[in-house]
Amino acid sequence: MALFVIASCQLMVVLDITIVNIALPHIQTALDFSTTSLAWVVNAYTLTFGGLLLLGGRTGDILGRRRVFMFGVLLFVLASLLGGLAQSSGQLLGARALQGVGGAIASPTALALISTTFREGPERNRAFGVFAAVSAGGGAIGLLAGGILVEWLNWRWVLFVNVPIGLLIVLATPRWIRESERHPGHFDVTGALASTVGMVLLVYGFIRAAQEGWRDALTLASFAAAVVVLTGFILIERRSRQPITPLHMFADRNRAGTYGIMLCLAAAIFGMFFFLTLFVQNVLGFSPLEAGLAFLPVSAVIACGAGLASRFLPVYGPKPFLVVGALLAAAGLSWLTLTDVHSTYAGSVLGPMLVFSLGMGMEFVSLTLMALSNVPTPETGAASGTLNATQQVGGSLGLSILVTVYGTASTNEAGKQIPLFLQQAPPAQRLRFQRTGQLPKPWSDEVLTAGVSSAFIMAAVFAAVAALIALIVIQVRPSDLERLKGGASPGPV
Repeated sequence: MALFVIASCQLMVVLDITIVNIALPHIQTALDFSTTSLAWVVNAYTLTFGGLLLLGGRTGDILGRRRVFMFGVLLFVLASLLGGLAQSSGQLLGARALQGVGGAIASPTALALISTTFREGPERNRAFGVFAAVSAGGGAIGLLAGGILVEWLNWRWVLFVNVPIGLLIVLATPRWIRESERHPGHFDVTGALASTVGMVLLVYGFIRAAQEGWRDALTLASFAAAVVVLTGFILIERRSRQPITPLHMFADRNRAGTYGIMLCLAAAIFGMFFFLTLFVQNVLGFSPLEAGLAFLPVSAVIACGAGLASRFLPVYGPKPFLVVGALLAAAGLSWLTLTDVHSTYAGSVLGPMLVFSLGMGMEFVSLTLMALSNVPTPETGAASGTLNATQQVGGSLGLSILVTVYGTASTNEAGKQIPLFLQQAPPAQRLRFQRTGQLPKPWSDEVLTAGVSSAFIMAAVFAAVAALIALIVIQVRPSDLERLKGGASPGPV
């Protein structure tokens, strides 16, 4: 039951990243968002979520993880209610940012609670397997849930649905989860502020680059400011007596490699969901509900991959699963680059999506174990917060890079399709194009497909880099295998 409560919270937080995606067209119409500002409905959540995860993890270490966990869930519930009731674009963006704050408090604390609730060995391995499957598969479940809620009710329910779920989690937590030991310390407020501002500037720079180009003055200024602030963050952490991110954790090559792998794979999985959602709805013509159902196999196969990895980790160690999982993800994404306007879901999307999902299931459980392996109890919140932050920031940064690749490729393809359109289209369509600048079908499908295929090439590169890091950096010691089997092992270093 403790695992069910923890996993339910993680599912609610992760699901919220994608559940809103399918509702975006309805939100745009209801609250008068422009096409450019609509992206901030997603970004307002991911930026605050990724930026504050480190502080959320550290808060649980100092104040008690169960207490902080419950506060984070309640804040998430309140923000979801306010978002569902929003009557303007500003109100919705404010609520989405507050949701990110609640998620940043609850999510790393949930992961740290697994370390303190379950015994090291097979029991904790299984718990991490469930947590990893939920983390990786939540995106696909979010797309399905979003499709159902938008089609059967309205867009506000993609936010309202969190209220009863969150309240049940808060009521169940005191009964099934014991409070962790508090570890005296102080809040590294300066470090938390520097890490948050630095990551927000970096993510904003990539988002701005995707919209305005790499030569835009504000884009360059954002990147420059991010470098300055993040450099300052490192200097602050080196001098702090109780840093929000103990830098000595990165001295362990396995943990540093784990964060690098997560950074790359988060970019790949965010890109896969984003671009396949566009493809199946705009090119294949799926409704929101059909699009959600199309992604349902992803969650099932991710759960299979996570179960397989958690079962055999004590025998083979995490390295084989990290390498093979990343290679499977790269293979699935490479296969997706072959999609074109004549592709079908069964013939061109389902197969590569399942290969990708199997690899990601293996990856997430192995990465979670590696990130928290051999970490002192007082620092489990910081370690889990760093892993979660790496996932969210990697996803935001990677998606922005992929959107830039998509934009370049689709612009080039539009240069080829517009002359063909002007030759073949009837006068009424040409007049509409002069007014709107939007190509109609089938020419628009060619443009979108060219951009999506190019984005998948870059996503496959991200996954291949993750496999390379796993092969070269990760080392599994005999003591690591002993811990995974539940045997005696040296204390944390």
